[in-house]
Order: sequence, then structure tokens, then C-alpha cells
Amino acid sequence: MGMVKEFKEFAMRGNVVDMAVGIIIGGAFGKIISSLVKDVIMPPVGMLLGDVDFSNLAVTLSEKTEEAEAVTLNYGVFVNNVLDFLIVAFCIFMLIKGMNQMKRKEEEPAKEPTTKDCPQCCSEISIKATRCPNCTSEISAA
Repeated sequence: MGMVKEFKEFAMRGNVVDMAVGIIIGGAFGKIISSLVKDVIMPPVGMLLGDVDFSNLAVTLSEKTEEAEAVTLNYGVFVNNVLDFLIVAFCIFMLIKGMNQMKRKEEEPAKEPTTKDCPQCCSEISIKATRCPNCTSEISAA
């Protein structure tokens, strides 16, 4: 029973659950971006390039015969997949960048100064000091 308990502790740890949620959302996000590229971005790009459908672009290496299918190099599908990747990578970059900026704002509360400069010798001293430890001059409370 020790191994089952240990696995349960591992699987229920926050990092594992967060990673699983991230993978599931990432998969769904990838489908949305693929649809965006295939159905929204590429048709206007193809139209601007003279009604080109990128998914149909291919180089025929060997024609179809009675014994075998045609051998083609489908570079148009590759172009679509590269655009999918670039858009997904950019969106994830922007998402992470935004999250990091929000996290930095939460982590950086305004800090009270803990030191001040001695008006006589300009050395750094504690803000609570009434006498400079370097030059021994008295420091006013202001």
C-alpha cells in the first residue's frame, strides 16, 4: 500500500495538477489557433497571392500508376503548420509576458528606506541613527 499512497501524493501535488491542466488547455488552444490559421488567416493570404490554397500546394515526385499512388511533397501543409506554430508560440509568449508583469507587480510592495546619508561625511547609516558611526557627528531626527 505504500507505493499507492506515494503515487497519490505525487499525483495530487500542485505542480502535477497544474501541468495537467496546462497540457489540456494547451491542446484545446492549439486547435483554436490551427483553425484560426487554416480558416481565417490563410484564405485572405491565398486570395492576395492569386487564389492560392496553401493546403493544396505540392510537388509531384512520382505520378499515380495502376500499382501505386502518386508520391507528392506537400509543402503547402508544411507552410500552414509553420504558421500555426509561430502564432501559437507568439500567443503563449504574450500570455506568459503578461502573467510575469502581473506577478512582478504583486511581489514588489513599496519598501520603506532603512538607511540614510550622514550630512557630514556622506556615508550610509541606519535611518534610526542619532550619531554617525563613521564621523561621530550628531544626526538630527528630521
